[in-house]
Amino acid sequence: MSQKISKDTPLAEITLRRYEKPYDLDQRELVKKICLSLGLLQPGDSRDVIVDILLVLLNARTEKRILNSSEIEGLVTKEREKASVPILGISAPNIRRQLKRLKDLFLIENIDNGYRIVEFEKLGIIFDEKIKSFYLKNIINRVKDYLNELDK
Repeated sequence: MSQKISKDTPLAEITLRRYEKPYDLDQRELVKKICLSLGLLQPGDSRDVIVDILLVLLNARTEKRILNSSEIEGLVTKEREKASVPILGISAPNIRRQLKRLKDLFLIENIDNGYRIVEFEKLGIIFDEKIKSFYLKNIINRVKDYLNELDK
């Protein structure tokens, strides 16, 4: 008789990092710090296409534009050229994978076969409403459940 072994797969997880206050950073560097702060990018990681994807979606937010993945791919290429960074990680599957990561963190949503910042909202409001009040709160409550169970 084989015994089932459960996998310790988390239902949710988040990485948060604290950096110095943002002084004199250009828009791409600010977006990079946001990605680092939210665990979407690892310190020292050269594969930073997620920075340009988020940047493109933030720029589209100002015009209230919904972008499909091929539009995002083209705009990301232009952003990377403008920033003089290598044109790497821009394959369609990788763009879709990074979009899913942004979507899983509630920063973007899929509308009419396209993507946008959630309700074209400001990131600070999205963080407070979606990540801090909902996502993070649920994770903290579950950790407390385990701590309380152990303390019994």
